[in-house]
Amino acid sequence: MIRVFLLDDHEVVRRGLVDLLQADGDIEVIGESGLAQEATRRIPALKPDVAILDARLPDGNGIDVCRDVRAVDSSIKGLILTSYEDDEALFAAIMAGASGYVLKQIRGNDLLDAVRRVAAGQSLLDPAVTQRVLERIRHGVEQPKELASLTDQERRILEFIAEGLTNREIAGRLFLAEKTVKNYVSSLLAKLGLERRTQAAVLATRLLGEHPHR
Repeated sequence: MIRVFLLDDHEVVRRGLVDLLQADGDIEVIGESGLAQEATRRIPALKPDVAILDARLPDGNGIDVCRDVRAVDSSIKGLILTSYEDDEALFAAIMAGASGYVLKQIRGNDLLDAVRRVAAGQSLLDPAVTQRVLERIRHGVEQPKELASLTDQERRILEFIAEGLTNREIAGRLFLAEKTVKNYVSSLLAKLGLERRTQAAVLATRLLGEHPHR
């Protein structure tokens, strides 16, 4: 049984999704919410396999919820559900560690397939887009001057952030204390003129906009 939490601010949409998700008997909706802050609090406690998160909410957005939830429990997979095809939001989803990004126009069977694939550990994000974002972060060539100010370690950590790793996971990869990683993250965001991780998506968008992939 795949356990799912549903975050959408429209009750009618939630009811329709609950009926759709539970129709085949292998998916169970264990919680739902219409508000970002409430979902951020409840999801880690309920420990669903997959959290389906509406991108735009009255008090925030599903991408921030995804990042905050995965910082607490990285085993919870995030599937961003949105009405808008938006490059910036796609990059933000990658940065927040989402496993998938699907439009609300998706057919019912395709959404069920998406939930099952994400629960099984697959990524629905276009590998080519993810790869381009990571390449721009990795290589000094064709990069805005802001990235030149990062140390090798900060650039490596930015790469891990782009892959959706939490501070704890990054600390494990680099054999550092979690507090040390947190300090590095604060430093690199300050150098890039950003306040939070998801804003790195704006930088990625500009990178791709200024330097088309060749």
